[in-house]
Amino acid sequence: MYYKIHYACLSHIGNVRNINQDNFICDGHYMEIGDMSSIEFPLCGTKTSKDASVFGIFDGMGGEECGEIAAYIASKAASTIEIGEEAASDLSQFCHETNAEICEYAALHEVSAMGTTTAMLVFAKKEVVLCNIGDSKIFRLCDGALEQISKDHVAASAFGVKPPLSQNLGIPPNELMIEPYLAKGAYNDGDVYLICSDGLTDMVSFTEITEVLVSKPIEEAATLLLDKTLANGGKDNITIILCEIERQSGLLFGRKRHIKEKGYKHVN
Repeated sequence: MYYKIHYACLSHIGNVRNINQDNFICDGHYMEIGDMSSIEFPLCGTKTSKDASVFGIFDGMGGEECGEIAAYIASKAASTIEIGEEAASDLSQFCHETNAEICEYAALHEVSAMGTTTAMLVFAKKEVVLCNIGDSKIFRLCDGALEQISKDHVAASAFGVKPPLSQNLGIPPNELMIEPYLAKGAYNDGDVYLICSDGLTDMVSFTEITEVLVSKPIEEAATLLLDKTLANGGKDNITIILCEIERQSGLLFGRKRHIKEKGYKHVN
């Protein structure tokens, strides 16, 4: 038995920003710096669990250009990840190597602060593995219920003030050793995963996001979520990846009873 992964991806500059500092990895695709025109959105397609596939979002920070470059470095590096039997270990290694690469760029170009969040999913042969650093989020819709399965890395802040990040890619190891959050879970027929930058979640409520994902096919849902974000102000860049799982049964073995596993387990 294997699974199909149907995906839809889009990225938008928003209504306020002068540049899109978000980037992504989607079936090997990512954006070159300053060139959104090279990809026609929404980017849609289908993968299978026979071969591991990587999807992720990188929300750059550190001022115009610098944040964009950090996100680009991460997305380009993500396009070359080789996923083996231990996907969680491969993702952890990616984070540490990419963190070093961003720090090296910052030092070489005398940039005091640049970095990017990371929110990634690997659809491996037997399981789904997630990795995140920062506050870009990963949600899972299962049986009509939406749940955040990523972990926000944020510091305490005053009530009503958006908390600053406590971790991101681009932190020199002599200042802080990054600790990416890693977890894994089972494939479930019909599950929908949402990976997004905070340009979406700051503008559209959890309830609205749930209603869209429950009621619309993923390509239409991605576009509708973007439309809602822009209508509500679009104060930041917006990047959305939706992945829907479809179970495929082998003809030789017939259909087997499928029991859904809803929990995600943290990987140390």
